[in-house]
Amino acid sequence: MTARTQTTLPETQRGPAERLLDVVLGGSAHLWHHRPGLDVNGTWVAVASEEAKSVTRGRKVAPGLFVPAAVKLYGQLLELYRLNPTLMAHFASYALTQTDWRDLKVATCALMLVQEHAGQPVRDGQGTIAFHDDDYRAIGEAMVLHYVRRSTRMLTPKAVLRVAELLETPEIARLNRAAGFGDPASRKPPLGRWKRVAQKWLAAREANLPMLQGLVKAGYKETLKRLARKAGYKPQSQGFFEVLGWKQKQADGGHRQVGLQGLTLVKRERFDGLSEAEICEWIELERLSYKEVVGRLPKDVGLTPAILATLLPSLSDRDLRLMTPTLEDLGLLQEPSVKARWERAVANATDQRSLNIAKNVRSEHVRRKLEEASDNAVKKAVAEATAETDVRVMFLIDKSGSMEGAIEQSKEALSRILAGFPMDKLHVAAFDTMGTVLQPKAANRTAVQHMLSGLKASGGTVHAAGVHALHRSGVRIPAEAKLVVMVVGDEAGEAGDQFARAFHACGYSVAAVALLVSVSGMGARGNTVRSGAKQLGVPFSEVSVGQFADPYQVPRVLQALMDAPRTAGASQSGWVDRVMSTPLLKVA
Repeated sequence: MTARTQTTLPETQRGPAERLLDVVLGGSAHLWHHRPGLDVNGTWVAVASEEAKSVTRGRKVAPGLFVPAAVKLYGQLLELYRLNPTLMAHFASYALTQTDWRDLKVATCALMLVQEHAGQPVRDGQGTIAFHDDDYRAIGEAMVLHYVRRSTRMLTPKAVLRVAELLETPEIARLNRAAGFGDPASRKPPLGRWKRVAQKWLAAREANLPMLQGLVKAGYKETLKRLARKAGYKPQSQGFFEVLGWKQKQADGGHRQVGLQGLTLVKRERFDGLSEAEICEWIELERLSYKEVVGRLPKDVGLTPAILATLLPSLSDRDLRLMTPTLEDLGLLQEPSVKARWERAVANATDQRSLNIAKNVRSEHVRRKLEEASDNAVKKAVAEATAETDVRVMFLIDKSGSMEGAIEQSKEALSRILAGFPMDKLHVAAFDTMGTVLQPKAANRTAVQHMLSGLKASGGTVHAAGVHALHRSGVRIPAEAKLVVMVVGDEAGEAGDQFARAFHACGYSVAAVALLVSVSGMGARGNTVRSGAKQLGVPFSEVSVGQFADPYQVPRVLQALMDAPRTAGASQSGWVDRVMSTPLLKVA
């Protein structure tokens, strides 16, 4: 397969580009949940959440794949593929190598493994093979086989298994058959090349037993067994079964030859009868992980401060952040070495889940540090989006009377994102018929909340008033910088051309415009921002402020919104440029 890299999309392909943005800005791509939930009109809601308490109707759903979300996301990807297979191929490569969106990686890999571009020969009028079609299924294979030591940007054993589980879901199988990816008369779901590449993946790990042992230590033993069964994998050595502690017996057909005799199974014995000190010694001697130990502890010992401290080296930064309440309860955050390790984990946050964890801690200091982790996640997203270009951001916040009932939602969304921006490159103004410049006292969530606390919905709506207020306060944008304008509100207001003229009058050259939609229950949408962006001739994107309630979605959305076009006057999102610049993955 020849890798084709394209840096810009023709105007005729803006439809696919817009649909690609919809995938990112319109949904969290969070398909699997580990706890019971409610299906509320196609949206998953945690049973114990505040949102669930206000719901009068909702269908209970078990932990696992939430099918309505899977069908929505896969349908969006399928439509994108139909319109532009090349864009979909680049997006799949981008999703794996440039993001941490685990469920999106699974969905894009599944589609690439079953779609119709499989390198088939194309014949001329005489029946001679003229050339071969693009083999985009090879990208799906490369996604599965992609390996970078200690990287999070590759498929885990669970993700490889989930690719098959997604494709086997009846609703997804129907979508694939309707798209022509499988025999419409077959009862079996189209799996494309999944079995073949899953067998390759398993063979590579059987050939490198330390790698297989590492996966077992990481808690994937049962997942690996399920993966081997589903892929119909035939191990070549007894070592495969021994590492997995997997006892074998002869099949009815008598064809099994490996793993029947002389197996030395690796089993996990419980720690019953051992003291705390002996358990700690065993952990250090065997270099055991948290997952290997926690289920084997005697009831009369349990998880003690000493045992957890011994297990700390095996925990990832994400694990440490999630376990903050446990660390606090056991008093480990008072230990200097543990506290330093935990603070490093806080500094490395890539999502805002820490805001939810902060609700379960007692210490005000710990709570503030977890909020700091949320801010760090946004800072990383902003830094990555602006690494190649000097980007300045102008936030215009609608506080007019039409925002009654929606202004608080706007405040919450802004408190999650504004602290991630460098203060010298961030310009904020609220507006009704008059603009008011706002500036946080510090670059953190508390300062942003304090800055927004006085905003009340009242008055008329003139977006341009916010622009003029910033200009009067002395805000100037360097000629070499790109200005991204983000408006928060319902878009109802003055005519778009009047809004656009305000930027020209103030000497601001806008590179891109985004709308964070916040509409009250009785409110109505306008078109000021969209039409203003059209008048300015710049890319326009929109996202509901509700998306910022998802702790994993905030960094993703910001990165897509912040990516200004790489060339002046470009009509598409700079983020789409970035996707199209991603080299297509290849099978090594």
